[in-house]
Amino acid sequence: MTSTDKTIDAALAELRQAISGLDNAVDARLDRQRETGEIEGEVRRVHADRSKLAQELDQAEFRANRLEEVNREVSRRLVTAMETIRAVLDR
Repeated sequence: MTSTDKTIDAALAELRQAISGLDNAVDARLDRQRETGEIEGEVRRVHADRSKLAQELDQAEFRANRLEEVNREVSRRLVTAMETIRAVLDR
């Protein structure tokens, strides 16, 4: 083997090594992008869930307030009815 052959073989070995390193770097980059995409998707799902839960909480609070109002009205009417019954019984 001549010195030129050795130089070419060494250059080819370095080229193979460089290509291998480039392949590894590309694979790593694609993996990171895939993971980033998955994370972004998860973040979007979490935000959507949070929004839905916030809306459901608002609706539940509205219903609770409405029930409280109705409860006060029923209580008021019961007191009025009991006072009316007492007045009738006292006659």
